[in-house]
Amino acid sequence: MLRISRETDYAIRVLLALSRREPGEQVLSREIQEEMAIPKPMAARVIARLARAGFVISTQGRKGGIRLARPPKEITLRQVVMALERAFTISDCLVDPNLCPFEDRCPVRRRWARLQALILHELEKTTFADLAAESEPLPAEVVFLESL
Repeated sequence: MLRISRETDYAIRVLLALSRREPGEQVLSREIQEEMAIPKPMAARVIARLARAGFVISTQGRKGGIRLARPPKEITLRQVVMALERAFTISDCLVDPNLCPFEDRCPVRRRWARLQALILHELEKTTFADLAAESEPLPAEVVFLESL
């Protein structure tokens, strides 16, 4: 389905927050969680997934924290979405052409394919360095809701 999950959204927030810092800077996960308004239980899970996918390095202990595993210019939105989402498609017919009796003759399927290609291209060309350069500091009054 062509919809970003809440977990992927939080993962993108984590990577954006780390991308706005100095290269190699290690930060407490609690700091990122508060800065990016991520519920505490979700923050740990998202950071673990990002570490398993090779986007961040997580260090435990007294001097622990998280940092990017590689420069923000080498991490794209597409890489993150594809690593965290099970499926990212506009229509099931793009995944399994046998679902449509018209297969490649279907003009709607061709449009879906073209739209999906455009979206994936945009995600691929957008790096976290780009996003960090475009981002503004979050306002101090960002409200954090545990119930999300």
